[in-house]
Amino acid sequence: MELNYKVEHRGVKYPRLELKTGTLLIVLPRNYKDEVALIKKHEKWLYKKELVIRTALKDAKNKNLNLNRTREELKCLVYSIAENLQNQLNFKVNNIYFRKMNSKWGSCSSKRNLTVNTVLKYLPEELIEYVVLHEMAHILERRHNERFWSIVGEKFKDYRAKERNLLAYWFLVQEMLTRPSYELIV
Repeated sequence: MELNYKVEHRGVKYPRLELKTGTLLIVLPRNYKDEVALIKKHEKWLYKKELVIRTALKDAKNKNLNLNRTREELKCLVYSIAENLQNQLNFKVNNIYFRKMNSKWGSCSSKRNLTVNTVLKYLPEELIEYVVLHEMAHILERRHNERFWSIVGEKFKDYRAKERNLLAYWFLVQEMLTRPSYELIV
């Protein structure tokens, strides 16, 4: 398998492989030299990830973005979803923040604060609800382990399909954001 990749040496302790955007980024400790051996060691994983990304890029061609929802409408929708989910899950979120994020749909802090990526406004409402639930589930379970997916799966039995859809939408949104005409859409 031949992969295009970029190497970055950083002040990290262990090597890391990232294949989020379709291009492999190898993050290495400053003194680490043999990235080819690292690629060889993780070749099967890289192949599977590359196949997932290729599929998502293909699926993205069949998706449409919601270009009409405003940032304020997104906020109202997220607050409403979070309120409903808090009642169902029987716990409270501290605060909800909105900002453009470069590599994820949302996050949840240990202080029960949710941060929501504002580009979610382009997604279907069901996927926005899924992202909010996903982040809120981190209040109950920090890691993406069996317990976490069990919590998510109680509401969304099709969470694997939702994750695939989110990846396809991620590529579609990123493509739109890099278009020169993007300023007209925001």
